[in-house]
Amino acid sequence: MASPGILYVTAQPRPGLPLEQFHEWYNNEHGPTRLRLPEIFTNGLRYQAADGEQPTFLAYYDVKSMPLLETETYTSLRANRSPREAETIGQVDVKRSFWDLVSTRQSSLFMPIEQLTDDEAEGLVLVATEISLKDTANSEAEVRKWCAEEHIEMMSKVPGWLRSRLFRASNHATGKPVSFLILSDYVKENGLDSEDYRVATATQLTQDVFSKYANLPARRRHSLFYIFGPAPQDLDNLSRLQSGSHTTFESPDFKTVTTNDPAPSIRSYVRVQDSLSISYLLEGNPDSKAPTVAFCNSLLTSLHMWDPLVAILKAKRPEYRILRYDTRGRHSIPSPPKPATLDMLADDLDQLLAALRIPKLQTLIGVSMGGATALKFALRHPARLEKFVACDFNAASSPANTNAWKERITVAETALEDGTPGIKKLAGQTVERWFHPATMEKKPDVVRWMTDMVAANDVEGFRYSCQALWDYDMKAQMRGCGVPGMLAVGEGDGKGALVKAMDGFKADLGQDGARLVIVPEAGHLPMCENPAGFWEAIEKWL
Repeated sequence: MASPGILYVTAQPRPGLPLEQFHEWYNNEHGPTRLRLPEIFTNGLRYQAADGEQPTFLAYYDVKSMPLLETETYTSLRANRSPREAETIGQVDVKRSFWDLVSTRQSSLFMPIEQLTDDEAEGLVLVATEISLKDTANSEAEVRKWCAEEHIEMMSKVPGWLRSRLFRASNHATGKPVSFLILSDYVKENGLDSEDYRVATATQLTQDVFSKYANLPARRRHSLFYIFGPAPQDLDNLSRLQSGSHTTFESPDFKTVTTNDPAPSIRSYVRVQDSLSISYLLEGNPDSKAPTVAFCNSLLTSLHMWDPLVAILKAKRPEYRILRYDTRGRHSIPSPPKPATLDMLADDLDQLLAALRIPKLQTLIGVSMGGATALKFALRHPARLEKFVACDFNAASSPANTNAWKERITVAETALEDGTPGIKKLAGQTVERWFHPATMEKKPDVVRWMTDMVAANDVEGFRYSCQALWDYDMKAQMRGCGVPGMLAVGEGDGKGALVKAMDGFKADLGQDGARLVIVPEAGHLPMCENPAGFWEAIEKWL
């Protein structure tokens, strides 16, 4: 049976530990590591003292069932701390406590805080009241009765009240005396300094309870300032780190790298719908409120296919935060493997944004399968997107394309007589088919770069993910698309055939159709072959 509760942590950094170092570690390593255990934790919230008292910082995590905190899944986190975590914790006065949930009362206006956007949640107030009992008969029963019959009722009458919860010191914290914790949530603008609050905390019954059964309560007021997700995303504090040993961090499993050298960036991963691990790279403007531009790569490439264009974007538009990720099919996939669909690809991005707590993208740019994904994302998750650029794709598949993909799978899975992996042969064939003749002739470094990128693709990932392009048709849905979109294509893609195809369906997007731009001296990946020309084509749209 589930026995919910909370893990409750107060922290006071000692003199000498820079706050930006403390926050960056907490936000990008400590918290996300716990939120990656959704079977245990449902959220993670950070507060700062609003009463001028210490400890200054508070964090708590709602726990689905308190016995889970005794499992190896959780205890191994503390047993296997990274060197940085161990060093940082050594410079912080920390108090951890466990509390079992007794009761909850909430307003009809209350929403789970983790479901709010950062803007909606910022500044919410938490009043924490900790009560220890006197060694008196019936003290626990009398305090419970006071909470249930008067105190929480009175607190709910204070303007701005959202929720109150009563907790008891956890049964899993053996050896500790019985105590209670009351957490009450309020909106930012509230009546906590009003007469209503004074009356709520100074009734005759309150005075009687604390004269006979309990010690005077330790009451603190805190303001919410950060909500954890399972994906590290705090570029702000990362950007504030001074040069030295803490500017770059690599997790023990090598899956997360955060650095401020030479600029802030976070490379990490999220797990999506079928436990697939998707790696991402977050960089650019470190302000969490900065508009975000995201990129969706083509099949067989990695997020690094956007390197040339991102370099231009950083220089020309430093106001943007930039998100790239390796789409489904780049790396190994969970067993049993499942054929991908465009719906799955769109939902992968939706779940990535949720993990990063990005409520809405300013622009999504995708190419090839990523272009089809961009359109599908606009159709399936319109509230997540202001506008998009879909490049070098078709709005519907064809039987000929399906057969071509099956033939490419055979090539990828069949090693050559000399032992050369089939994916390496497919890489050469693919890049020659993708690239404009001018690219193949004049840009050997680009050809070699892309060939190596394709050859490094996971073969099984390719086999199951290319099936997203076998049988789809978005043409009937396009007219109802409410997200503005722009189309782009390399002049030589398919020897001009894709230019003709995209020109044929551009008028079907939304009520007013879409503009189609043609990038010169480029084939299937114009942002790689002619990044300056591609930037010129989309710059005004951004």
